[in-house]
Amino acid sequence: MAGPSAKSVKPPRRAAPRASGQSRSGARALVKAAQSAGETAAPVSPPAGRRAQAGEARKGAILGAALSVFARLGLDGASIDAIARAAGLSKANLLYYYPSKDALYVAVLEQGLSRWLAPLARFRREEDPAEAIGALIEAKLAMSRDHPEVSRLFALEMLRGAPLLKPVLAGPLKAVFDAKVAVVQAWVAAGRLAPVEPPHLIFSIWALTQHYADFAVQVRALSGRSLSDKGFMEEAVAAVTALVLDGVRPR
Repeated sequence: MAGPSAKSVKPPRRAAPRASGQSRSGARALVKAAQSAGETAAPVSPPAGRRAQAGEARKGAILGAALSVFARLGLDGASIDAIARAAGLSKANLLYYYPSKDALYVAVLEQGLSRWLAPLARFRREEDPAEAIGALIEAKLAMSRDHPEVSRLFALEMLRGAPLLKPVLAGPLKAVFDAKVAVVQAWVAAGRLAPVEPPHLIFSIWALTQHYADFAVQVRALSGRSLSDKGFMEEAVAAVTALVLDGVRPR
């Protein structure tokens, strides 16, 4: 039994819930990226010094390597060590720019979100519907060709319940989506498109174009070709555009 002179032992201080805090800050970064997607580009800054340019080059290498690793293994399966090796940097050098795996994951999602939303931001009411839809399809197929990992990473994030993207889906992305739905509704009301449910039109374009990124292995196995083949890319653009436009042209 402890006597009166025995020192009382305080229970250890409980650590703050790191994940929830990082999730909130990550969501804010992604919301900002979604809100800025499609906006007029800021004036180009004068060229940075050699040291700053080297730093930006390292950050670009890190983000590219991280996108590749995250798209293949997901957040839980990826490791800082693997990303550092893929970027050709030491772990310490990587952590100088991105202090944790979660912070790096958010940065990759932020960059990818801006790329993913950009084609939809150009979908405007004053355009010819057939030309606008065709341009959207071509832009999304070009993304599936040039940045397939972006589509795969978003697919993985959706499959795990989108813990970081939920605020974006319900906020800025919903605002962009609703604005484009209104564009399609205006085209239908003016008789420029056949009656069509706008959300399903946009969902269908996403599904048809992103298939070539998310299921690239299947596409190559079944056709023996990929979007990197110029002829196959042209075929895909023509086929998907025809499929969509044949369903929405005024009758």
